[in-house]
Amino acid sequence: MSTQSEPGDGPLDPSLSVIMSERRRLINLAYRLLGSLADAEDVVQETYVRWYAMSRQQQEAIESPGGWLTKVASRICLDLLGSARVRRESYVGEWIPEPVPDGTEWINGQSGGTTVDPADRVTLDESISMAFLVVLESMTPAERVAFILHDVFRYPFAEVAEIVGRTPAACRQLASSARRRIDASQTPVTSTAQRADLIRNFKRAWEAKDIDALVSLLDPDVTLISDGGGLVRALLRPIEGREQVARHAVDLAGRAPDLTLLERTVNGQPGLVAQKDGVTVGVLAFEIAGDRIKHIWGVRNPEKLRPWMTD
Repeated sequence: MSTQSEPGDGPLDPSLSVIMSERRRLINLAYRLLGSLADAEDVVQETYVRWYAMSRQQQEAIESPGGWLTKVASRICLDLLGSARVRRESYVGEWIPEPVPDGTEWINGQSGGTTVDPADRVTLDESISMAFLVVLESMTPAERVAFILHDVFRYPFAEVAEIVGRTPAACRQLASSARRRIDASQTPVTSTAQRADLIRNFKRAWEAKDIDALVSLLDPDVTLISDGGGLVRALLRPIEGREQVARHAVDLAGRAPDLTLLERTVNGQPGLVAQKDGVTVGVLAFEIAGDRIKHIWGVRNPEKLRPWMTD
């Protein structure tokens, strides 16, 4: 995957094809900043509205249309991040970032891409993993924007400063603070194959209602968090401890015998999708620490499952 423009690129022809080719990059950016694909799509739409509200002469005067679009989208996200904190104070239960299928699928509608660009990776971790997004939620809006723009999208601090409304030195400090949060959250590296095996064994133990097997796969301090958004039944508070999480899983399996679990890629990592009568009713994302499951995030809010309805 390659981007059509980078910070510092020369002038581009502000034609429809060139401008619209930036859409994928903007959605990549806005999703990482907001943790919501629906909100990211709204941000990108508003960004294009602002572009086409300008005259052709104004558009042609912009040296880098791609850079302009990125700055506008980032500023919209910065404003939304502030209001999002207020909205989430009244959210029913726990709020979890919106899970997305395999990156190439939810961006392009197809899988199999092998080329990687800065929008699809971060120095320390996969920048759309659920664990990564959850850490981003603990940051201030300014920290989050400065970190994502600089560390993930490689924008220089001088340009980040224009977006955040701080000095380059202040933005450097914001990104550094965010980086420390990321460092503190790191778990031992586990290969994708090991992760997949662990999640597959978890699935089998869950389907078999085998508490002992489940306990053996879970970290002693494992946490299970569920997000129903007040629209469907879900946990209102996290469950902590492997025995408690295992018992809850077995209880759920007993209450929903017709639930089908599918092995799927969730936010770039091995995960599970729960279906009932062929309809996706839940998505599970995991964080692995060594050879044990450390965190489980279960999203049941139907408004966050739109990308999975054609799975």
